[in-house]
Amino acid sequence: MDNSDPRVESGETQKVTAKVKAESSIGIGWIAALPPLVLALVFATGLPAIADGETLRFVYEWVPSAGINLTFLVDGLSLTFALLIAGIGAVVALFSSVTLAGHVHYWRFVFYLLFFMFAMLGLVLADNLITLFVFWELTSVASYLLIGFNHSTAKARRSALQALLVTGGGGLALLAGFILLGSAAGTYELSEIMAMGDTIRDHALYLPIFFLVLAGAFTKSAQVPFHFWLPNAMAAPTPVSAYLHSATMVKGGIYLLARMHPALSGTEVWLWTLTLFGAVTAVFASVLALRQTDLKLALAYTTLMALGTLTMFLGSGATIAIAAAVTFLIVHSFYKAALFLIVGIIDYRAGTRETSELGGLAKVMPVTAFAAAAAALSMAGFPPFLGFIGKELKYEGALAVASEPLFVATAAVLANALMVAIAGIVALKPFYGPRLETPKSPREAPLFMWIGPLGLAVLGLVFGLMPGLISASLVQPAVTAIAGQPEEVKLALWHGLNLPLLLSVVTFVLGISFYLGHQKLRGFLVRVEQRLPATADEMWDRFLDGLKASAAWQTRILQGGILRRYLFVVFATTALGGVVTLYVTDAARWPEILPDFTIKHLLVVGLIAGGAIMTVFAGSRLAAICALGVVGMGVALIFVIFGAPDVAITQLLVETLVVILVAVVMLRLPSLERDPMKGARIFDAILALVVGGVVTVILLSVLDTPLDRTITAYFEEKSMPEAFGRNIVNVILVDFRALDTFGEIAVVAVAALGAYVLIKGTKKAKQQ
Repeated sequence: MDNSDPRVESGETQKVTAKVKAESSIGIGWIAALPPLVLALVFATGLPAIADGETLRFVYEWVPSAGINLTFLVDGLSLTFALLIAGIGAVVALFSSVTLAGHVHYWRFVFYLLFFMFAMLGLVLADNLITLFVFWELTSVASYLLIGFNHSTAKARRSALQALLVTGGGGLALLAGFILLGSAAGTYELSEIMAMGDTIRDHALYLPIFFLVLAGAFTKSAQVPFHFWLPNAMAAPTPVSAYLHSATMVKGGIYLLARMHPALSGTEVWLWTLTLFGAVTAVFASVLALRQTDLKLALAYTTLMALGTLTMFLGSGATIAIAAAVTFLIVHSFYKAALFLIVGIIDYRAGTRETSELGGLAKVMPVTAFAAAAAALSMAGFPPFLGFIGKELKYEGALAVASEPLFVATAAVLANALMVAIAGIVALKPFYGPRLETPKSPREAPLFMWIGPLGLAVLGLVFGLMPGLISASLVQPAVTAIAGQPEEVKLALWHGLNLPLLLSVVTFVLGISFYLGHQKLRGFLVRVEQRLPATADEMWDRFLDGLKASAAWQTRILQGGILRRYLFVVFATTALGGVVTLYVTDAARWPEILPDFTIKHLLVVGLIAGGAIMTVFAGSRLAAICALGVVGMGVALIFVIFGAPDVAITQLLVETLVVILVAVVMLRLPSLERDPMKGARIFDAILALVVGGVVTVILLSVLDTPLDRTITAYFEEKSMPEAFGRNIVNVILVDFRALDTFGEIAVVAVAALGAYVLIKGTKKAKQQ
């Protein structure tokens, strides 16, 4: 006899099933990493050609009549971004195969991740403004899906929506900027626009273009005051955070600024706007990073620092400043992806990311500790890592800013010093010192987890010792693309004893001091934050609450459930739009637009007006429908007068049929009740007169305009040979507008089915 509990068996079975799923996900995790790895290798094959100064361009017609093509360009800038996106994408995909092993939606996550990579690659390779915008918006959609991947939590849903709204709003501004830019340049092809810098800068639309493009770039790259959405995006799984912060979405805004540099830079507004906003973002974010106790959040704020620094240097036109931006872009991608993944390992193995709960992990996680140390040293800018070269170039670039070298250099030193402190907090605090108890018993991570961050950290060391590997192949071509002219850039680990080296020493001294006193500084920052009336994130919530309250108030006013009010609002809006259009375009040119009226015209107009007035003041429904029929008869007479007897006959038949059918139905309806809003009829009458007058003036203005017979001539020419029909109206409806006509028929059919169901349901209800 079997006395086993089936519930226990079910629980054991579930555990075994989950374990099998987890092991299978880890075993085939390389499949998710294969597409980005292959793409990275494909892009790497283009390095020699791009280093020799070549560019590759691929054009596919999309909407040729509007000048919109699926055009893709591979130059130094796009290739650098493409390699980072694909290469780090492979590392992140491999890492996630372990952290999300056994997750019920693992393959959905893989799809989102690859979709994100596809959108980013399309963005950086696009050579057409509209193509770029399409991929720009796809990155927002993909990031929304990834940030909200753990959709069962309110935090993930809120963070995903916040990111979508902020970047989506910036995307709308960017679209407007692209349309104006295409109008000013006469083309939507980026490669052509980049060669028209002087023309665009002298154009009357330059300032609107600049600020609209900047709104898109600043929201995507989280510059102050749009910085708050990026730390909240940490609700996403750690692999997503690593990808988002190192190589993808937030770098999209930086890419846009770099790509637009040849066309929009070189003006005072470009220089000062990018320099000021970039410097404020870099220093402000660095301070906020020191305040965080969650390692992931601290790294998120250091990303803001990096984005601000890149923006600040892209504001300058100096070659050394652009070279500093490109080098730091590569440096940041390596160490930031590595450190995020290392924090993911710590959380996965120790069960916490809080600095107060971590310590002494190096003994049980030696490989992770080594990778963390190497990535953090590059982040802090210590030699011989690539981060040191990037920091030296940043100081050289800061001193090369002609307008305000002291301001830029000071901002760079403060931000870098704080980065030294954060690097110590992330790489030293969890791994060294006394061992602290953690929620989980930590041990070294699987190979698929530490191989990626270790490889990225080692690359920072290799490229630091041998900077020539990326100097001619990546940095110089990218600088050339951003500057819009050939530039020579050489990276070196040692530049001699100079002012940038002195600034590096000052940075290390300040950074170490900040690290040693970070507990007191953190306490001070917490007290300051508590005294603030609201944080940027809280201001966003208040903004949304105000928006919802405004929408509710507007809905109560405009959509209160009264049909008359609905119609009044619709027609009032129509009248206002018509009046404004007539005024702005000066279309109503009196008395040129007035036609030559005859007695018969006036009689017909009087008949229609009389029928309309009778309809309004009729005391019964039957009288009202008959009066409305008089209006229809008058319209039929207009068709007769102007030579359209077939349309007039149709109108007469329809009016007669409608009057008869409605009259039959009305015999079964009760008498009209007294209108409770009879006093409002005067406003209805005024609105009716205004709408009628505006429509009349618009029609008269249109008739006064010379007729463009382009479309008419086209249909006259094509109807017989292509559609085999002499009746042009029928040919248009059946052939040229076949899909539209089919849609109209479908609407009528659906409405008829709906009416049939309602009538049938009413009969059954009465029978019951």
